[in-house]
Amino acid sequence: MEKAIITEVTGQNGAYLAELLLEKGYEVHGIS
Repeated sequence: MEKAIITEVTGQNGAYLAELLLEKGYEVHGIS
């Protein structure tokens, strides 16, 4: 399983990226 850390996950682009990566099977961690 791939992992991703997204900064500014609460913003529009971060939220979109998190959703996209989750759909692709990534383990996503976000920092606001």
